[in-house]
This record gives sequence, structure tokens and C-alpha cells, in this order.
Amino acid sequence: MGNPNIGRSIIISNGRCGSTLLSDLLAEDAETLSAQEFFMSVTPWARSAELLTGAAYWSLLASPKAELATLFRIGLPPKEVRYPTTGRWAGRMTELPRIMAITLSKLTADPDALFDQLAERVPDFPTQSVARHHSDFLDLLTTLTGRRHWVERSGGSSHLAPHLLKSYPGYRIVYLTRNWADTAKSMSRHSSFQLIQLRVEFLGRCGLDPFSMPADQTVPADLEAYLPDRLTAEALRERGANLRRYLGLCAFMSSQAEQALADVPPEHLLRMSYEDLVADPVGELTRLGAYLELGEPTRWAQRVAGRVVAPADRAQPVTV
Repeated sequence: MGNPNIGRSIIISNGRCGSTLLSDLLAEDAETLSAQEFFMSVTPWARSAELLTGAAYWSLLASPKAELATLFRIGLPPKEVRYPTTGRWAGRMTELPRIMAITLSKLTADPDALFDQLAERVPDFPTQSVARHHSDFLDLLTTLTGRRHWVERSGGSSHLAPHLLKSYPGYRIVYLTRNWADTAKSMSRHSSFQLIQLRVEFLGRCGLDPFSMPADQTVPADLEAYLPDRLTAEALRERGANLRRYLGLCAFMSSQAEQALADVPPEHLLRMSYEDLVADPVGELTRLGAYLELGEPTRWAQRVAGRVVAPADRAQPVTV
């Protein structure tokens, strides 16, 4: 189904490194579909090699994401959620389809209408790999919104890098980094990354994903309070006090991305750092826009660069 005239790019990062800012700035380009948090919203299927029918794939997209439902339940949804308070699911956010919370809601003021358009088209996709479904879905979104190319960006996508690079060898890849001290500090204050770190700890200690293990599965006693049905806002917030956890998460994600880039070198790669972006917004954004083949990269960069603001508190040494 892929349209050869559509440009396709992916921003890979650990998250909390200016990647959301880049997505928001790219959304200001009239020809660019800025697809935010799509690949992370469809994990673990983002890594799947199985074949799915179009109907099965749509059922996946239209289902709620367990991790996000948990954050809604405890009252800590990430600030990136943009679903309108007047929307169809506004009174039952734990049931919100995974593509509605951020991806579709960042594209339009009426994500319900766009969801309905997709519901008529996506089930007709042919039986194919999940990776091909993802690309065709983003192609369709690009067409429906009248754009020329798409740029997908998910915070924390570094741990998906091995799959993304193998599945999409010809796509343009941007690898965005930030110093670990600032990144860890920001992660420690963000509910989604607190939950990601918790999942990584579960996997490391007992080889189990708390969101997909059997209901009767036992875990170490000190982890029981962090099971999805027992987790509280206070318990999750308390985990943010230990920055070592998030420095470890940065190291884990960065190693996955760097190893993937070494093992499967992409045909097109642009490396960027948050520090360089803050130091020279116009220059770095112009470089990004030219790489992504925006129509007028310099004009776009000059128009949006004022939104790049240096953080008030610079990185401080983190004691480990």
C-alpha cells in the first residue's frame, strides 16, 4: 500500500531530551505530519514480527493502553495527553483508544472524527506484518491530513531502536540525545517514565512485565505494591526521589540505541543533541529541516526557533 511519494522519518531518543519540542515545531510546517508517541503507544506490537489482518490491526489501535489506563486510574496521566474534555471518551479515559490520547489529538481539534475516518479505512488493510501496518497507517494519516511526509517521534523510543532500524532501513533517522544528568532528573518527575523504569526493574529482577503477566503470578514481596491494580499515585511519585534509577534507565536506553545504530547502520542518519539545539536553535533547526527535506527549512527554522528556550536550571552533579 505504501505511497512512494510520501517521505518517512523517525526521531529516536531516550525521551525528556527536547524530542516533544521538536515534534511540536515540526507540526508548524504545513507539509509535515508530526506523529507523536505512535510507536510507543503500540508497544509491544512495535516489535512484533507477526502477520495481522487489517481488522485485527485496527482492533489493536482502537484498544486502550494498559499503562496509560493505570496512570488515568491513579490520577497521574502524562501532560502530553491532549484528548479534549468534550470528546467521546472524556468520561471514561481508562478506556481511551491508544491512538487517541496523544497521536490523533495532537493532529486535530476533533480527534473523534479522524478516528472515525480511520475506522472506515484501516480494517481494509491487507494481511501483512505489523511493521508494514504501522508504516501504512502513518501514510494514511499523512494523506487524510493533506501532508506530504510524516515524522514519527516517541519519547523513550531508544529501546525500540533495534526493531525500528531493521524494519525501516530506508527511512530517515534522527537520533536525539541529552546529557544523562538532566535527562534523569526530568524522567524522575514524569509519570510515564516512572512507570517505564518500574517495568524495566520488574523485567530485570524477575523477568516479568507487570502489564502482561498472568493474574496468579507471584512477584517479590517488595514489588507487590507496584502491580498495576495496586499501584497508587503516592507509591509511583516516591520512586522519583531516587535519581539512580533514572540514570540507570538512561544508560539502558542509550546502550540499546547505540548498539542498534552500530549493528544496523541506517541509510540516512542525523545525530542531534539538546545542548546544541539550545545553543544554536536556528542553525540546528535549519540542519534538521534540510535533512528532513522540508520545503523551506531556513524559513521554518527562523519562524519557530524562538520557542526553543534554555532550561532555567542547568544540570547539577548527580550523586550515585
